[in-house]
Amino acid sequence: MRQSGKLTAQARQLAASLTVPGATTEEIDREVKKFIESHGASPSFLGYNGFTGSVCISVNEEVIHGIPGKRRIEDGDIVSLDLGAYQNGYHGDCATTIATPSATPEDRELIKITRQSFFEGLKFAKVGYRISDISWAIQQYVESCGYSVVRDFVGHGLGQKLHEAPEVPNFGRPGRGPRLVAGMTIAVEPMVNIGHQKVRILDDGWTVVTFDGSRSAHYENTILITSGEPEILTPEEE
Repeated sequence: MRQSGKLTAQARQLAASLTVPGATTEEIDREVKKFIESHGASPSFLGYNGFTGSVCISVNEEVIHGIPGKRRIEDGDIVSLDLGAYQNGYHGDCATTIATPSATPEDRELIKITRQSFFEGLKFAKVGYRISDISWAIQQYVESCGYSVVRDFVGHGLGQKLHEAPEVPNFGRPGRGPRLVAGMTIAVEPMVNIGHQKVRILDDGWTVVTFDGSRSAHYENTILITSGEPEILTPEEE
């Protein structure tokens, strides 16, 4: 899990570096696929339930599951990158949202709050707490900042499969759900909207967008529950 997580984090960093005005989402996807495969691994998302890309690339009001294609990144866009790598029988999974140079202060604040909400939840990713303690911490932080948490899609366990039990919502009352024990690996992934929490799926059957057209951000890491502090298996480089 540490090996696959490290590779996944490196792939995220590569994807982020390629997310610049003028690049197409298809070009980003192609380079990430090449990178993952060059390490003897395979993209977790490619072919998953028929998904045609290696990276979910979601722009502006797109929340998650954007399909790579001919769309060209424009200056002022914010771009969410969600990806995974399968190596030696295990998956890693992580996401981030990138602001292009002319993104507004409002968009940058959305990205900042979304990322920080993950770390608010991480404080409760310890033995003895329950899954919903993470969920509650994320929701409380996001809503206290004036944003909304997407409720139709949630985090999850992972390991030999990309999606395993338990589900890890980004909302809910504390003290509920499975109790956290050492050795669990979970993907915590807040999806946060500037506007309303409601979302819808486009006709392509994949791309999730905000119902009101407001912008959305996404941040995710794979976490290992230990006997002490949680360990992020998809760490960002310092």
